[in-house]
Amino acid sequence: MEAPPDNDVLWARSLHFSHPDGSPGLTGVSLEVRQGEIFAVTGPRGSGKTTLLRCLSALVPVRSGEVWFNSAPVHTLGPMARERLRRDRFGWIDPAPVLVPELNVWENAALPLMLRGTGRRRAKVAALEWLERLDVGDKARTRPRDLQQAERQRVCIARSLASGPTILFADEPTAPLHRADRTQVLRMLTSAARSHGITVVLATADPDTAALADRTAALLDGRRVRTVHLPDAPETEGRAAWSLSV
Repeated sequence: MEAPPDNDVLWARSLHFSHPDGSPGLTGVSLEVRQGEIFAVTGPRGSGKTTLLRCLSALVPVRSGEVWFNSAPVHTLGPMARERLRRDRFGWIDPAPVLVPELNVWENAALPLMLRGTGRRRAKVAALEWLERLDVGDKARTRPRDLQQAERQRVCIARSLASGPTILFADEPTAPLHRADRTQVLRMLTSAARSHGITVVLATADPDTAALADRTAALLDGRRVRTVHLPDAPETEGRAAWSLSV
């Protein structure tokens, strides 16, 4: 088993994953992510983007292949070790905001820290700092039901950043938002991550979102591909062909 290069915070080789029904989710995907960069996984719906992020973030075990985090193997970890890794070193943003309705905004943002054992006062300070940075600090005592959709997603982003993750995994983080809100939230997310040296791995089917990344990897049917733009022609206008990378 060969360890990855030292300058890669996340490294994967020949990942294979099958869904419970037996259908393939990933077929031989390899990639490397450097410390502090914004890395986008692109591709159409159903291409395997979410599956890849779930494998990289230790949410699910790969069928075969290797995943390394800071030169330590993730693919050999058991369930409890994967859970500790996610809790202590990784952050996650879902496509749609998921908040605990019984908690107010700052309590939602501080929840991962408190679950980790951080004192309530210290967790609150960290949560409020990120809520202010994401322009929802004035909603700190508000319940999720009284927030707009874009505000809820900002709270989720603040929650994911407040715990100080080494890597933040963002699965279509602005998919449910209007375009104006989408651009603003994305710029807030990437700016906050860069200022704190947080590596971001995001999945997106939106070219504008991918354009904010330092590097991208395209997927199609669970494989890495490269995009080939065809010459303009009536029968192919607006279409792109995908071919396997070698």
